[in-house]
Formats: sequence, C-alpha cells, structure tokens
Amino acid sequence: MADNIEVGVVGLGKFGLALAKNLCELGHQVTGVDTSADRVKAAKPFLAQIFQADGTDQKTLEQLSFQDFDYVVVSTGDSMEASILVVLNLQEMGVKKIWVKAMSAAHEKVLSKLGVDFVVFPEHFAAKQLAYKLSTPGMLDYLSLGQDIIIKERSVGDWAGKTLKDLNLTNNYEVQVIAIKNSGSAKLDFVPKANKPLGEHDVLVLIGASENLLKMP
Repeated sequence: MADNIEVGVVGLGKFGLALAKNLCELGHQVTGVDTSADRVKAAKPFLAQIFQADGTDQKTLEQLSFQDFDYVVVSTGDSMEASILVVLNLQEMGVKKIWVKAMSAAHEKVLSKLGVDFVVFPEHFAAKQLAYKLSTPGMLDYLSLGQDIIIKERSVGDWAGKTLKDLNLTNNYEVQVIAIKNSGSAKLDFVPKANKPLGEHDVLVLIGASENLLKMP
C-alpha cells in the first residue's frame, strides 16, 4: 500500500462520493466540499472532513487548505462552467495534481487544453468496457492506457504439457501471461515460472492489446 495521501474532493454527487468513500477505506485522508446540504449530510457517515461550501470560490478552497493537498478531484455534476472555474482557481492556488471528471467530449477537450493532470469520463469508460466485455468472451477487465488494453482468461486446453517458454506468447502474439489459475485452485499464481509445464485445466490470465489477444487461437 502506498503512503497515505491527502485528497480534496469538490463535488459529492454519485461519482465524487463513491471516490471519496473508497479513498477513505484505503486509509487516505479526504476533505469533501459540496454546495448541497443533502449531499453533505449523505457523506457525513463516511468522511471525517466535509464542508457545505461553494467549491468555485477560491477563497473558500484556500481557507480549507486545498492548496496543500496531494491531489484535488473535481466532480461538479452537470456544470461544465463550474468545473472549469474550479480548475482555474486550483491552478492559480498552485495545487500539485488536479484530477477532473469530464461530463462530455467537449469538456474533456477543454480540460486537456488546460493541462489538467488526469481526466476521467466515467460514462464513456464504462460503456467501452461493457462493449469489450460483451464482444470478448473470457475478458476480465478493460484498461485505458492510451490504447485498448484488456485482461483476458484463456484455458490451457491443447497447450497442456507445454511451458510458457515453449509457447513464447510475448514474441508470437505480443501478449503477456500475468498469472495462472491452477486446476482445482481458486488462487492465482502471479509471475508464473516460464519452465513449468501447464496443466490441461489450468487457466492463463493474459494482458495485451485487444487486437493481439483476439488473434490468439
């Protein structure tokens, strides 16, 4: 686990609150801000530091020491203008890392032009992940890493008795085996040995570009 970090969250709607809760569960310190009394009330059971305040007001954020946090996440609902104003204020305050939830492709483009450290578009990402999951049997996860990277399971089957060294998947298909689920075991064997023969009912967990994984037999 990484060292504890301090994170400010501006906007405690569904995304902002879910993020804040998960960060707290991981042991990090989170300060939340929202203009809505109802959203602040809903977040109180989960956050030690929470304030009903206007996140677009720079003085308010300065008083709450947002400039000292390791990260600030901006998740201001449906207002693109409010999101951009918060970002500009945070940049002027010298905030180290600013992560923002985008609400449209146009918003995402503007945020990129502003030099925001990281932009997340949850609806777009979830839709793309679901599309890959529906069209790629055995897919475990979709990763947005500048290209379409997926994690997929593949039963050993006719590769039984061979080793990872024999298969040479990295050179033949440009994919990597990151784990093996041995037959009869629920546990994953991470960083598997290249010279260990594979069992017929073992399952390989592979990572790679979707086009490369889909080419595999």
